[in-house]
Amino acid sequence: MEFRSDARPSPIAGTWYPGDPVKLAKQIDSFLDAARLSDDDLTGSIIGLLAPHAGHRYSGRTAAYAYKAVQGKPRKLAVILSPFHPYFQGEFLTTAHSAYQTPLGNIPIAKEELQTLDGLLKKQGLALTQIPGDEEHSLEIQLPFLQRAWKTDFELLPLMVRSQDPQSLNRLAESLYQVIKGKDFLLVASSDLSHFYPLETAEALDAEMLRRIKSFDPLSVLSAETDGSAFACGAGAVAALLWTSKLAGADKVQILNYSTSADATGDPSSVVGYGSAAVIASTFKK
Repeated sequence: MEFRSDARPSPIAGTWYPGDPVKLAKQIDSFLDAARLSDDDLTGSIIGLLAPHAGHRYSGRTAAYAYKAVQGKPRKLAVILSPFHPYFQGEFLTTAHSAYQTPLGNIPIAKEELQTLDGLLKKQGLALTQIPGDEEHSLEIQLPFLQRAWKTDFELLPLMVRSQDPQSLNRLAESLYQVIKGKDFLLVASSDLSHFYPLETAEALDAEMLRRIKSFDPLSVLSAETDGSAFACGAGAVAALLWTSKLAGADKVQILNYSTSADATGDPSSVVGYGSAAVIASTFKK
């Protein structure tokens, strides 16, 4: 793999979220302050998170519940699994840049880890394709939350997942776990839920998808998309998160918050669903 020396410029700062660093920090801090989690929500060690990826005015409050769970508990490596919305031939994509740029500063890419992952995937017959200057919002939209929740330096391993194939996603999870085991990491899956259904229908569809995610069953998350029983635009990313988290010792998923775009717009006729969750390795008191 070869990396360009520059940072990936943000294509969404100033539209999907504030482009001014002071305003952005203030907005995210207000979302985090408003998120309320009980100790019962987070019993154990957090391995991963699920967070939505709409513009912050729509889904930021729900995303904040995920990042509240790790606020003040920084990790050295953030692995973000997201969809890739435009058409592209590759199953698994990553950046060709040396950093991601947000108004809050640049986040360096974990080049060594990506190089190792690339090699492991090749042995599995899979490819990790580098792309420069992508405009994918779903990965970047998570970064300012981590920057404000941690307020310290960390490296980023960005993975944009187009595959919905269980075998390929399982192999990705196995390879990814080999790269990150023993490291100080956090996994994040970026996904919205159903799109553009009336509120009542959306709530039923989203409840089913969140039930499947909570059941910690990656295959059921993928099959929901196939049979039309529930939807998540990042289903592949979520499945990869769950498989990788299981290998890392996680054994439960805690749903933290749910909302729809109607909460921001007041329009229930056609909504997008948003959910946040923590993937946890339980700890037991003797």
